[in-house]
Amino acid sequence: MTTGIVIAAAGRGERFSLAGGEGNKLNAEFADNSGQQRSIFEQTLRQALASDLPVWVVTRPDNLLVQQVCAAYQVPVTLLASSGLGGSIAAGVNSTPHWQGWLIHLADMPFVTPTVFRQVAAALRQHAIVRPAFQQQPGHPVGFSAILRKQLGQLRGDNGARELLKGQPVFLLSLETSEVVQDIDLPSQLPASE
Repeated sequence: MTTGIVIAAAGRGERFSLAGGEGNKLNAEFADNSGQQRSIFEQTLRQALASDLPVWVVTRPDNLLVQQVCAAYQVPVTLLASSGLGGSIAAGVNSTPHWQGWLIHLADMPFVTPTVFRQVAAALRQHAIVRPAFQQQPGHPVGFSAILRKQLGQLRGDNGARELLKGQPVFLLSLETSEVVQDIDLPSQLPASE
């Protein structure tokens, strides 16, 4: 069973800009654990790639920096002008018909480790929907099996897969790592550079 990671990177990051951030938040940089300055998106992508699962990215046609990072890492991209998460999920799923499972991940969550991706993918062998949780708080990536392919491929709008999650049993994978609920929406949430 091929399970891969779809990184949704088509949002505009408007809260980031309204709070004083410059440009698209996915292109904002901070130092990783080795001290290397990388964009939020590149750090997210590197974590996903380190899981050894296939990765596909959905991004905006006007986000050239995300496209350049994907080209540098040889990661396939689907361009989508819509910023709605539902459309991004549908585009990613429809671009990967050879997969039997999808881990839907948000591009502004660079702290999720490769181990978490592998744990969610492994649990997806036993469950139709898997969602990691930290202290009962649901997080990402959310795993979906092939039986939900049609519904995923028809998603639209800003709510992502929220309606799908309400109508199906969801296995909450309890983890002791807060990274599954930690995103970057504001400039103040960027880790301080040493």
